[in-house]
Amino acid sequence: MKVCIDNLNLNVVDTGNGDPTLIFLHYWGGSARTWTAVTRALEPSFRCIAYDQRGWGSSDAPTDAYSLHDLAHDASMLIRTLGLKRFVLVGHSMGGKAAQLLASQRPSGLEALILVAPASPFPQHIPEEAMQAQLHAYDHRATALAAIDFLTVRRPDAATVEQLLQDSLGGSQGAKLAWPTSAAYEDISSQVKKIAVPTLLLVGDQDRQDPEELQRREVLPLIEGASLEVVPDCGHLIPVDQPVALANAITTFVNSIAER
Repeated sequence: MKVCIDNLNLNVVDTGNGDPTLIFLHYWGGSARTWTAVTRALEPSFRCIAYDQRGWGSSDAPTDAYSLHDLAHDASMLIRTLGLKRFVLVGHSMGGKAAQLLASQRPSGLEALILVAPASPFPQHIPEEAMQAQLHAYDHRATALAAIDFLTVRRPDAATVEQLLQDSLGGSQGAKLAWPTSAAYEDISSQVKKIAVPTLLLVGDQDRQDPEELQRREVLPLIEGASLEVVPDCGHLIPVDQPVALANAITTFVNSIAER
C-alpha cells in the first residue's frame, strides 16, 4: 500500500499481527523486499511494517533530500501516520544508521532498537579504492552483482539475486549517490549517546563491510546497556544470508523486553 507523508508517497508492506509493531528500515540498495524472509517468520507473532525508503523500490524519488535526517524523519512520520503506539525499530546498514538517529530523538512509543549490521554513527572511513567501488556499485548489473558477492557469504539463489539486482539498480540517482557521497559521512555519534531504550546489535561473523571489531569500537560503547550478538555463517546482508536466525534473534530479544 502507499502511505503519503509530507507529500511523499512511501510504498509500505504491512503484514502480521501482534504488539509491539516491528518497523523495518532497509540497507542502501535494498527495499521492503529485503526483509521478506525475515517478516514471514515473524508474522505469526508480530505486526511487521517494512517500507521502501525514499528513492528506492516503489516509493517516490525526490531529486534531493536524502540525508540521515530526511530518512529518520520519514520513519517518524510513517509511524505517526499509521498511529503506532508501541513499536520497535529494526534497521539494517544504512537503515541502521537512520534508526540510530531516530531512536536518539526518543520518539513516543519506541520500546526497543534492533541494529542489524548497522553503519557506524561516525563518518565512514574506507580506502580510496573501496570508496570508488562503492560510488559505482549500482552503475550496472555486473557491479551490482559484485556488490552482492561482497556483502554475502555465498551467492543466494537465482530468484533472490534477481530481486537484489532489481532493487539496487532500480534506485533513483539521488538515492544511489546520497549515501556514498554524503550520508555515510554524517557524524551522529553525539546524538546516538542519547538512545535510552534496550538495544540489540547483530553482526555477521563474516561481515566485510561493517565487521564485528568496528561494531564493538564505534557503535556498542555509545549506547548504554546495548548487547551484541554474532550471527554465524553470515555476511553483511544478514536478512539474506540468515533470515531465520535473524527472526529468531528478534523474537527472543523483543520477548525479553516484554518480560522486564
